[in-house]
Amino acid sequence: MDIEILVIDDDPSVCTIFRAILNSEGYHVYSATSYETAIERIEAAHFHVVFTDINLGRHSGIEVLKEVKLKGLNTPVVMVTGEPTIDNASDALRLGAFDYLTKPLHKDTLIRVTKHALQHKTLLDEKVFMAREMERYRAHLDAVFMSVEEAIISVDEKMRVLTYNNAFCAICPLPGTYLIGENPAALIQGCGLRCWSTLSSALEARTSIHEFRIECGHRDRPQQEVMLNISPLKDREENHLGVVMTIRDITRLARLEKELEDRHQYLNMVGRSARMQDIFCLIDNVKDIDTTVLITGPSGTGKELVARALHYGGMRADEPFVVVNCSALAENLLESELFGHVKGAFTGAVKDKTGRFQLADHGTIFLDEIGDISPMIQLKLLRVLETKEFERVGDPTPVRVDVRIISATNRDLRQKVKDGQFREDLYYRLKVVEINTPPLSERREDIPLLVEHFLALFNERFNKQVKDISKGVGKFFMEYDWPGNIRELRHMLEHAFVMCQGPVIEVEHLPNEACAYRAGCPENHAPSAIRVSHQLGKEDVEAALERAGWNKVHTAQLLGISRPTLYKMMRDYNIGNDIEPM
Repeated sequence: MDIEILVIDDDPSVCTIFRAILNSEGYHVYSATSYETAIERIEAAHFHVVFTDINLGRHSGIEVLKEVKLKGLNTPVVMVTGEPTIDNASDALRLGAFDYLTKPLHKDTLIRVTKHALQHKTLLDEKVFMAREMERYRAHLDAVFMSVEEAIISVDEKMRVLTYNNAFCAICPLPGTYLIGENPAALIQGCGLRCWSTLSSALEARTSIHEFRIECGHRDRPQQEVMLNISPLKDREENHLGVVMTIRDITRLARLEKELEDRHQYLNMVGRSARMQDIFCLIDNVKDIDTTVLITGPSGTGKELVARALHYGGMRADEPFVVVNCSALAENLLESELFGHVKGAFTGAVKDKTGRFQLADHGTIFLDEIGDISPMIQLKLLRVLETKEFERVGDPTPVRVDVRIISATNRDLRQKVKDGQFREDLYYRLKVVEINTPPLSERREDIPLLVEHFLALFNERFNKQVKDISKGVGKFFMEYDWPGNIRELRHMLEHAFVMCQGPVIEVEHLPNEACAYRAGCPENHAPSAIRVSHQLGKEDVEAALERAGWNKVHTAQLLGISRPTLYKMMRDYNIGNDIEPM
């Protein structure tokens, strides 16, 4: 790199001498014979060293020195004078001159001072560079510190704040006060100060705390939950300076965790069992996807509730939800119900009728018991699925609709397809996604939740205060096979509510068949039919009656005979006095 030196002297011969000596050392030397010219050169170029005479006519070298310092240049300025005085020397050095030389100059002295000045210039430049780098690094750290989402705060040994970032102010509802040097615990109002007590404990013990979760307990943020990480602050000699704490707001995470752990109710469905949680997740995945869903499972397992959850939890929630029980109508009536008809289409069609598909336009149609529809209805339904169009009975004009189709069945549609009773192409069209609702006997852990749900429902309906079921009822519920599933549980509890006059439902409040079932059950075992031979004796019949609590229907089931046969045997064996005539 070329070294450029400026010599300022109103005597051109002095400038020539400087140039000759310094050029011989490989330096580039520029000269100025007036103050004005010197200032112009200093503004136009960057010099490594400046030599200036103190006396410059109407101006002085001191003024040049001041101008260099004013501009913030790291250029060493060497003062030169032929009339040295103590005042001049002290002023020059006080104002920052690098050195002070007197004329006449010796070559060796000039070269030596020049080299020292250049070394000084290098050190000054490195210092400025390091200062700028440190400032840039500090600015970068400050930007990171202030923009990080986790709150960060550090305190000294007396719990006085050293630093804190923007996120701290967002997470902790502090007053608009400058916190540096303050103890925040004295400023916070309406907060449980749980994080500060944790911070104080860590400071006193001089230990770290990792991933410590607390609920803030602030009156304005009652649900806020945070995670703390606290570490000691130490200098290079391992002296304790205080502690630093990071605070992460995990309120949303905690809420999601709680929903996953405690999602016992989901869009009017109740269940904590793994099977039900899987169903809830599947509904979440498909509720906003406009595809067909087939809901399968035994009667009474809540298939319509699943369909309603898919509709009301999805993007069509504000549109119609139309239910059709396909098994309740004959073929011709079902066709008219689904697709509508025009006046005169058939006997009794006295006016136009809008079909369920048209009523469900932009919404959802739920086809319950889809396995019972006829081949003709299957074909028409397949066309709707493929073209989104149908024809009203008696009108060949196609009607176009935008409807999501959800269907349900308790039949084995795969077997019906194999038996030729259900179209295979329609089956796969309906079953893009299948949701299987399990019988209650396969999700017994949900029974207490369902009981609690129905208790709340019936208390409101019947205006009662039934608080619980007895241990005997609870044991029976957990052992019973529930052939009618949730529907049977609901009806059984509804019957019990009607019969119960106190705060607890007892066994005697349950329907007769439930009591008979319980009476016939050995301890911890479900009842089974008695294995009978062709000849049943009086003792067999009496034993079955005792086990069934003298319930004739259940007794006949236990014996494997019809109820009229039971009555005949009771007459023949002279058992009981309330025998019905044949």
